Amino acid sequence: MDEKTIPIGNLPPHLANLLKKKKKPAWGEEDLHYRALFDQTSESVFIIGLDLHYITANAQALDLLGYKKEELIGLPVSAVTMLGGQPERESILDGDTNMVERILRRKDGSSFPVEICASIIYNEKNEPVYIQSIARDISERKYSELALAKSAHILSAINNATARLLRSSNIETMIPDVLASLGEAIDVSCCAIFEINTFSSQPVVTVQYQWTKKNSPPVEILKTIFPFITPILGVSGSHFFNRDDLSRGPSLMIIPIRGTLDSWGFLGFFDSSKSLSWSSSERDAAEMAAGLIGSALQRTGYETTIRLNETRNRIMLSALPDLLIRLDANSVILDYTTNPNHPLYLHRDMISGKKLSDIWPAETVQLIMEEVDNPALASSQLTHKFTLPFSASDYEARLLPISVTETLLVIRDVTDQALLDRMKSDFINRASHELRTPLTTAILMTELIQDGGSQEDVNQYWRTLTGELNRQKILIDRLLIAGRLESGMMELNKTPLDLIPVLQESIFSVNPIAGKRNITIELSALQKELFVIGDKNGLQQVFINLINNAIKFSPKGRTVEVCVKQSADQTCVFITDHGIGIPPEAMPHLFQRFYRAKNVTIAEIPGSGIGLYIVKSIVEDLGGSISVESVQNQGATFTVALKNASPDRLGAENEQP
Repeated sequence: MDEKTIPIGNLPPHLANLLKKKKKPAWGEEDLHYRALFDQTSESVFIIGLDLHYITANAQALDLLGYKKEELIGLPVSAVTMLGGQPERESILDGDTNMVERILRRKDGSSFPVEICASIIYNEKNEPVYIQSIARDISERKYSELALAKSAHILSAINNATARLLRSSNIETMIPDVLASLGEAIDVSCCAIFEINTFSSQPVVTVQYQWTKKNSPPVEILKTIFPFITPILGVSGSHFFNRDDLSRGPSLMIIPIRGTLDSWGFLGFFDSSKSLSWSSSERDAAEMAAGLIGSALQRTGYETTIRLNETRNRIMLSALPDLLIRLDANSVILDYTTNPNHPLYLHRDMISGKKLSDIWPAETVQLIMEEVDNPALASSQLTHKFTLPFSASDYEARLLPISVTETLLVIRDVTDQALLDRMKSDFINRASHELRTPLTTAILMTELIQDGGSQEDVNQYWRTLTGELNRQKILIDRLLIAGRLESGMMELNKTPLDLIPVLQESIFSVNPIAGKRNITIELSALQKELFVIGDKNGLQQVFINLINNAIKFSPKGRTVEVCVKQSADQTCVFITDHGIGIPPEAMPHLFQRFYRAKNVTIAEIPGSGIGLYIVKSIVEDLGGSISVESVQNQGATFTVALKNASPDRLGAENEQP
């Protein structure tokens, strides 16, 4: 006997005695009118005996369960439904009407929810004869209730995720937790955020975040998505891409969440065990989740962009050689940025909140800030040059008004530029003097020649005139060479050549000058041939200039040594004099344009200040280098290092016709 079936012996005593004394009439014999209503009603009606076995059922009830009448009659109620506990039976048999929800089982084994209204049917003697049970299929209502519950659960998960995201200072670390909450609430095996980049010829899928349900088989997202990239990219707004055919792989639901340029973001749900077919409320909840995540990711993107811009600006500002000071209308320092290597660098804590006049002399601040209050200059850039008593550098201040209450002060170290300007000015003065002196002398010699005199005097006048004109020609040639070097128009023919003849010709060119001062030039080289990469005219310019300087700065009657040594990869030429030497402070500037050491100026030794600049430019253009060592009042040694010509290149040059 089924455990849910009530045996007759367990019925209330008065009902059990009634069943024993009286034969129960056949169903429908006593009330033909009720039988007609029973057959014609649209409700599913079951007639159940007091022993809880089915007596009959109308056509609607039979269709509901999938039974034929003869199959259902006699079956215990427990074969189809679970009625509940004992108090329920007693309430029915005591005459109360009950409305309950139960799960019915069809003949094919499937089940569905119903709402059952059960009541006792009495005869004319007010005796219970059977139980009438009316069942209504509530599958759709239950489905809606489940969908609403699921939607509420998803919304609850979204609310919790929103709270966590808003409280988090690092959204990226919270996204995996949000995906986990969504995946568990929606009951899928995997959910992920991925991006499809369409910049390249082939779309590229990048999974940014992924959550997989515990103990669920892994989902190969890239493999699952790739065949559907085109339709996925076609979705927009609140549209979804859905594939619920499990025969072709995991079912999936894709929701667009954000888009920037040609790169699109999506929220994807995946499940290998069931189809993802959602109600509109579930889709609304999922779309809300996608919108939340999209907003969070967009915020993260904005924050990343802001941080990147801030970092970029800091790097750019730190790379600037300038000192940047933001001042208010009262010259109070609001902000301060500079490279720690700047000559005026002070730690931020030492100057923030102070007035500019607290760290610099008041007269300097007044010079810089005097025109700030002039409305006509509100959008101009005011520039002043100044120096400070505690610094040996020259500075330039540029004042850039930001607003009526703020000004940006840009301080630049212009020491090198100032030095170059001074050297240019000195050069112009010297060049003018150097050009004027031989020209004046030439004019004087011309007049003397015209006036006549002894043959010996006239010959001396001609020698002096020729010397001064040559001196003027040398200066002009150097100016032209410097100009060609500056403009890049001077081209050197870099070929293998024997260095010894170049040195011999250079010495021969300056021998007359050395002879006038009784100075001997000695050339020493271990080899008769030393091949280097060079240009003959360029190297002659180099060595004539260096040897001429050695003669010019040496006392009369001394010796200038030219020594040549060759190593495995280079050949060095050492030019040594025993003259006034070079001051240590002049060494870093020696090869700059227009520079002349102070001891040379004091000694009134003529020169233009561009010879060594020309020498260095030619040597470096040939791939070599030049250096100098000196002890003041003892002399100096200039070393020119040139690349050796390789045997292969030398052989190729010799084979040319």
